[in-house]
Amino acid sequence: MVSAETAHEAFDRLRAVDWYGDWDVSTAHTRSRALLMREYLRRAALWAQTYGREEDWPFFDVTEWVDPSFRLEAELEGELEDFLDQKVPTPSTSRACRGVVRWAALKDRAEGSAAELPDPYQPLLLMFERGGGYSIEEFIDLYGVMIPHGTLASNRDAEPFLTLAPRTLDALDQDAVGRITYYAKTDDGHPRSRPRGIVRRRLVGREETAYDEAFTRNLRWEPTEYLRLYELGHNDVDHVQITEAEAARFIESAVARLSGAR
Repeated sequence: MVSAETAHEAFDRLRAVDWYGDWDVSTAHTRSRALLMREYLRRAALWAQTYGREEDWPFFDVTEWVDPSFRLEAELEGELEDFLDQKVPTPSTSRACRGVVRWAALKDRAEGSAAELPDPYQPLLLMFERGGGYSIEEFIDLYGVMIPHGTLASNRDAEPFLTLAPRTLDALDQDAVGRITYYAKTDDGHPRSRPRGIVRRRLVGREETAYDEAFTRNLRWEPTEYLRLYELGHNDVDHVQITEAEAARFIESAVARLSGAR
């Protein structure tokens, strides 16, 4: 998390990013990168609205609003500007990266509204680390997947995606090919918020071939017959469709519960 780091540590993470992209890495993480970008857009909308800077959304250096007089130490600022000029491919990405480092230096002094809002850059930095940057055209191109810009209001009101642990993100990316729908297995003692388990159905290719998988005690997606048996009337355990954010919360809980026993 950026919020637990110094500016130098945040800068080191940015310098470790492959900015011009390893296609294999980007495409292996398309699901998580899209989720992380959407969560950044949501947080950025909250910050822009709070400071009355809606016109600057979505990519900005938030420290310019929080404390216009703030400056990094001279040596770090010089290194950062050289890095942005030489390594970071787009002006938009440079602004955001500058914000990552400057906010890491300023955050401990933040007061009022700035202290109440979620860390603006944590999801974006994680997205960079999972396959590089982005470019802006008609859509936001994440080099392997494109997502719509949406509006400030639609992003502000989107469902939060708060489960940012690497193992959770890796699980969402595992074999994440096709159109995916998630389901929670429920009964009287296991509501949607605390299900018995989760399954997903992936529809792949033009023929939309279905692949059904459960997230198992092995902490990975493995084939399951649950949905097919349910459709045939041979399974008494009910289920309800859930969002990807809800699936992520279950995965994070399962990893925390089971990883220590492995």
